[in-house]
Amino acid sequence: MLMIFAAGTLGGAMNALAGGGTFATLPALIAIGLPANIANATSNVALLPGAAASAHGYRDELAPLGGVDWRVLAAVTFVAGLAGSILLVLTPTRAFDLIIPWLLLVALAAMLGGKRAADWLAARVTIGPRTLLAVQALLGVYGGYFGGGVGLMMTALYGLLAGIGVRAMFAPRTMMLAVANSAAALVFVATGMVRWPAALPMIAGAILGGWGGALVGRALPPLLVRWWTLAVTGATTAVFFARAYG
Repeated sequence: MLMIFAAGTLGGAMNALAGGGTFATLPALIAIGLPANIANATSNVALLPGAAASAHGYRDELAPLGGVDWRVLAAVTFVAGLAGSILLVLTPTRAFDLIIPWLLLVALAAMLGGKRAADWLAARVTIGPRTLLAVQALLGVYGGYFGGGVGLMMTALYGLLAGIGVRAMFAPRTMMLAVANSAAALVFVATGMVRWPAALPMIAGAILGGWGGALVGRALPPLLVRWWTLAVTGATTAVFFARAYG
């Protein structure tokens, strides 16, 4: 239980800083014997209060993103998150075991090359509000289905689509994470995919980590946050590939 609490604290803080909290919570839940899809659903619900605490901490910084009101983006994210979470419920456990490493690899690639790709595309492509809404819908589906690294993907894509810096996107990104988690949590709780004995201590840790992460995020250098999250993401991806295919 102490390990689960610590994983929740770390995951909540990571989500507040740069996303990727699932990389801390999911391995811990699988380590105590939960099937991967059940662990993913439990992790999602456990991180929700921390995401909400972080979103509350950034509430005074919410503003339109790329010409789109953040409330519109939140509505799109919620509906897409419902669709993604229903898709997870329908995915067999063994199939999810084989899919997870590739989802983690996508998140790692987004973090490694996201800024370079965004800069390259921004110099060649004009992005409008409709593109932002379409991409947000895809992010919502991914967030509802898995969620690992979706905050990192938002960081990369918001830089391209809205032309804002990492610090400026803390508030909208954290809010969208909370909305996607909320939509998925409704489905996971309703379908009985959450293991509450593991979820409750992780929830307590995630609240602490999310609140503390929002405070620390105002002062930490973005480069330090990036490299820490990159290290956790890379290590977790390698472990899950070995687990599924080793």
